[in-house]
Amino acid sequence: MESLNPFLIQYMAEKMKAAVLTAPGRLELLDVSMPRAAADQVLVRTTAVGICGTDFHIYGGHVNYNRDAEGNPIPLGARPQILGHEITGVIEEVGRDVKDLKRGDRVILDQGLTCLSQRIQPVCEFCASGDSHQCLNFKEHGITGVPGGFAQYIAISGMNAIRIDGDLPPTAAALAEPLGCILHAVDATERATARYTFAGERPIRNILIFGAGPAGLLFLQYFRNVRHFDGPIFVADLNPAKLKLAAAFGGIPLHSANSELAKELVERTHGEKIHLIVEASGAGAAFRLLPTLLRKQGTLVLYGHGHEGVDMSLLNYLQFIEPTLICPNSASGGFDSDGRPITYRIAMKHLVSGCIKVEPIVTDRCNLDTLPRVFEQEFRRPSFIKAVVLTKS
Repeated sequence: MESLNPFLIQYMAEKMKAAVLTAPGRLELLDVSMPRAAADQVLVRTTAVGICGTDFHIYGGHVNYNRDAEGNPIPLGARPQILGHEITGVIEEVGRDVKDLKRGDRVILDQGLTCLSQRIQPVCEFCASGDSHQCLNFKEHGITGVPGGFAQYIAISGMNAIRIDGDLPPTAAALAEPLGCILHAVDATERATARYTFAGERPIRNILIFGAGPAGLLFLQYFRNVRHFDGPIFVADLNPAKLKLAAAFGGIPLHSANSELAKELVERTHGEKIHLIVEASGAGAAFRLLPTLLRKQGTLVLYGHGHEGVDMSLLNYLQFIEPTLICPNSASGGFDSDGRPITYRIAMKHLVSGCIKVEPIVTDRCNLDTLPRVFEQEFRRPSFIKAVVLTKS
């Protein structure tokens, strides 16, 4: 499998198990060469890896973020991929230049490779400004062709490994990455010049979250338990099981297929409509409802990806009410004093404290052998919300 991609050329002869995406819709469990830690890297034995909506999009052939120098997608037939970017594990080997980590350390991994983690100097303007997720030299394990976590081992820059402080089970630790994405999204919302804000002359009085999947439920808990927002947070979804969980987390559940949804929200908000909408469903149908739900000059966070089956002319109605559009991406952000991403440390703190609960969101657990089944059929179950791969060496 040395032809898998250029990042495998330093791999050892020893083999490991990995789930390899060899074609759209075809995930194969293969023996691949095991990585070795370069001087600035650590070799991590994966213990838990979350399955993200991005993984499903890549698996289905809807997107391919592995691009050549001209920006063209590299077909899976030419370069299969190891997906998985929500990763936690245990360090097995430490490169000679990594001085502050040791074998046996439990870590969560930031999958994004920036100027700092790639030893590029001077750093680009985005890394310098704390917007490292837009690094000009950005690569991502499990997304842009660099091998990800759906394998027994992964070699990654020591700067991307954050030691776990506290008693955090592997299943919960794997969700530090998606929680970090929510932290970054809210931070981006607060930094925007918007009419309605969390603290200002015109306070946000209500929130609507489209989608009660993992992201929507994390947004809900973050607003309630970390930011202590005490106004109504409406959560719209089609799935009764997800809406039940949203209610348990302090949301007001709404069935989004209801043709009376707009009328109900106008009544519940006394005609104000919604000050802040978080679109976390990735459902194209949501765009048809947004102009009727969002208050004029309100804020719309476009967090979900996908949105198939809608005409771009729908944006006309959004543009007419002059919304503030926020399009956040990734969990990476500024760097801590040791050069590691501070967003992950903050996410880990919220998980360890218990103010963000992720165990109820994880409905499915699998291993590398049964992982293909999750992609093929399990995610279609009405009770499915989030799956985590538990690996063993």
